Amino acid sequence: MRKAKPKKRYVLPDPKFKDTLVTKFVNSLMYDGKKSTAYEIFYSAIELVEKKTSENGLEIWQKGLNNVMPSVEVKSRRVGGANFQVPTEVRPGRKVALGIKWMIQYARTRGDKTMVEKLANEIISASKGEGAAVKKKDDTHRMAEANKAFSHFKI
Repeated sequence: MRKAKPKKRYVLPDPKFKDTLVTKFVNSLMYDGKKSTAYEIFYSAIELVEKKTSENGLEIWQKGLNNVMPSVEVKSRRVGGANFQVPTEVRPGRKVALGIKWMIQYARTRGDKTMVEKLANEIISASKGEGAAVKKKDDTHRMAEANKAFSHFKI
């Protein structure tokens, strides 16, 4: 067990919207330390969302991210030689991290031409409550619901 808990690192807000959540999203989107490219992709995707929906792109992105964030998940717990999937509440920080990770992951697997289009379409579908990232959240919730009988094995 470690002696001291590591200090929490706080991210700076992004230059355009002054939002730390945007910075976290861009940091997850980034490859090989190319943050300016990641910002370019994100801002272009938000503009594309605004063009397609004629609404505020940032609000649609936040709504989509909220639709993707899970509230319960299952964790594996070993009890008496058997592994049980125990449903647990998701911490707020992990909830955001999972939502961001899933949205980017499923945007990358989409069949559109550029990453800007992929991300924009994933944001739009997530804000409507559809798309692969929202399906992942629903599957996670369904699995937690199915294993509710093992909730007394709390971790």
